Amino acid sequence: MNFRQLMLWLIVAFCTITIWNNWHQYTNPTPVQTSSQGNETPNLPISTTKEAAIDSQTTLAQATGELIDVSTDLYRLKFDTLGAQLVYAELLAHQHAVDNTQQTLLLDNDPNNFFVAQTGLSGATPDVYPNQKTLFTYLKTEKQDNRTLVSFEAQKGGLQVVRTYTIENNSYDILVNDKITNISDHDITASQYYQITRNSADPVGTQKFDHSFHGLALYTESGKFQKLKFSDIADNDAEYTKETKAGWISYVQHYFVTAWVPDQTITHHLSARKVGDDRYALSTISALPTLAPNASITTQANLWVGPQDKAGLAAVNPTLDVVVDYGWVTILAKPMFSFMAWIHSIVGNWGWTIIILTIVIKLILFPLSAASYKSMAKMKRVAPRMNAIREQYGDDRQKLNAAMFQLYKDEKINPMGGCLPILLQIPVFFTLYRVIQSSVELRGAPWLGWIHDLSVTDPYYILPVLMVLSMFLQFALNPTPADPMQAKMMKIMPLIFGAFMFFFPAGLVLYWLVNNILSIAQQAYISKKYNAEANEAILKHK
Repeated sequence: MNFRQLMLWLIVAFCTITIWNNWHQYTNPTPVQTSSQGNETPNLPISTTKEAAIDSQTTLAQATGELIDVSTDLYRLKFDTLGAQLVYAELLAHQHAVDNTQQTLLLDNDPNNFFVAQTGLSGATPDVYPNQKTLFTYLKTEKQDNRTLVSFEAQKGGLQVVRTYTIENNSYDILVNDKITNISDHDITASQYYQITRNSADPVGTQKFDHSFHGLALYTESGKFQKLKFSDIADNDAEYTKETKAGWISYVQHYFVTAWVPDQTITHHLSARKVGDDRYALSTISALPTLAPNASITTQANLWVGPQDKAGLAAVNPTLDVVVDYGWVTILAKPMFSFMAWIHSIVGNWGWTIIILTIVIKLILFPLSAASYKSMAKMKRVAPRMNAIREQYGDDRQKLNAAMFQLYKDEKINPMGGCLPILLQIPVFFTLYRVIQSSVELRGAPWLGWIHDLSVTDPYYILPVLMVLSMFLQFALNPTPADPMQAKMMKIMPLIFGAFMFFFPAGLVLYWLVNNILSIAQQAYISKKYNAEANEAILKHK
């Protein structure tokens, strides 16, 4: 077995993850936050004319609204009567990433972390109809059996808007209904927009080594899922599909997403732009039917404010779960997560789910691993003959290699066979890493004892230490290399490998530890079986 190549593969595997994370951070830099003002509003296009419809400035008088507090089983929310917009959302079921005494905060009207979900009407001239700068009247908060309804009303430009937010219990899907009535004496044609406005600050609780994407994103039929950088939006360099029928807009962050999903049967025009000092907006706007006097229309959109729960997102829109981004291993990660979710539905614990997954993968790879371990056992058995060949030919590399090749051929040994078990695990390792890093289901998921969150590092580093010990034991079962350099690498590689593991999620270290234990048992069994068979064959030939 060529241990130098084995060690290089291990180093490459983990260095690749580190390099990829650093490259991702370099190519998706966090924009420098500048001072923000609290009174800018976006400049929205009208779907029919593509002209400016809303003034980009708001007077101080307009900027004063009343905050309405609403609590449900999953949320602590705040609505602003200015625009009847949702300006604060605290998720009661998800703890803060750093301070577990607090809950995760998504929407927030704090100027330093500005992040709001807005909707309104647009016309041919700025602010002619009720929009996010219009002062609405708060009507009521109605608690029903399994849901909460919050209602607002405003009249402007001959249109009345009655907006109702319907918040179902045990759901992060908020229904937003606008009943729009023409209260004038003439026909009116308007457009409706849905919008997410955000500054470039990292989400509250973002950890130091979190390189996941944080930013505005959209989905269209033709362009599919498209991420937008704040820097590109500021420079007017953002490239994205600007018209779609089936699509949505969102702000994506690690484990969570806020998304507007409008009516999927009409054409929407998309717009991403800088609307103020460190203030960015992504909106979708569509034309409404012309309303005759006293005529009404009711529009509906879904507003998701919550975790990247694949099942919940897919229930809102079949494409919405693409925000759970597994990167270049998606083709492997999706079936892996589905299988893990099925196991979890039975055992009810993600730690045991990872252990069962490890066993299943080990069984699937058993035929290949068995052949490799058998080759290693043969290598160990012929080690004295290999040493004799090295002594015989010394520095004559050509004759030495020829003799070694003949020995491998006669004994049916694959010199690279010992590397195969590790190489087979590398794609599994990468895939599980992405699953753990991207699946909110594993965020805060305990295993047992001291492991309270499988998605973060082991707080006491017990699992990494056990993994290092298991690697020492595993290498002890391998043939001792004649090359002193390779022998040194065998001794230090578990320490290098373990140093990497100190920074990886506990769930990933658990997988590798269990895999090592199973490999040790498998290798010991196959070596014992092969040696017994070899001894029996020798006795028969005597």
